[in-house]
Amino acid sequence: MHTERSAWAARIALACLLLTPTPAVNAAAAELSARLEWLHRVEMRAVQSGVVDEVFVTTGQHVKAGELLLRMDQREARAALLEAKARLARGAVAVDDAERELVRAQELYDRGLIATEELKDAELGKAAAVAEQESDRAAVAVAEVMLERTELRAPFDGIVVERNAYDGAVIYTSLQPAPLVAVAPTEQMLARALVTADVLRRHRPGQTAAVLVRGERRPAKVYSLGVEAVRIDPDGAVYELDVVFDTAPDEILRPSEFVKVILP
Repeated sequence: MHTERSAWAARIALACLLLTPTPAVNAAAAELSARLEWLHRVEMRAVQSGVVDEVFVTTGQHVKAGELLLRMDQREARAALLEAKARLARGAVAVDDAERELVRAQELYDRGLIATEELKDAELGKAAAVAEQESDRAAVAVAEVMLERTELRAPFDGIVVERNAYDGAVIYTSLQPAPLVAVAPTEQMLARALVTADVLRRHRPGQTAAVLVRGERRPAKVYSLGVEAVRIDPDGAVYELDVVFDTAPDEILRPSEFVKVILP
């Protein structure tokens, strides 16, 4: 009898052990297929119509911030700047003449030789000359800006991803369907995965992640979550989830390469 009770107690203990919940094990990280994209790209076009004087870069070339990419014919812009500076110089002479006229009118007024109206005319003459000089100075600033805009310079360290201009090409500002030059940064890239809404809701921008690039695991962060669906599958809507990671400046990674995104 005692033996039967012991066996029964052992069976009950075993059943309780099997029914007792075990500590939760962390779910395996999700590994998603993704493709590389530029973090962003800057498309550069001509501000004014003209002729391309010289293109200094080609597609795939790495450039530094401020590096000259393309120069339009500058003769007209330089002539406009010279004309504006000449007007400014003439305006400076006019201000000096108006200043001397005002001093002379003040002396005559103090001696009682001219009326108040004549002194006021001299004061107005100087004010008009100063205003004209300020207008001429503004015209010089505008001409300098227009001269600067005949050159396209790299806005940041990056790579030339598109070139559609060649020496001697005639450019019309109203007919530029494609950029003359496009530049993308090389310090970071995006890995873009397509996910369902359920996956999208489990993540937030800034959340840590990882990217497998050619077998190398790299730290990354969730960059953005898609708002509009890119397509509708039988299982539901599909959205874009972007992850950003650092790259070496001289590393050759290109958009549309396939990688793996690892999400916690």
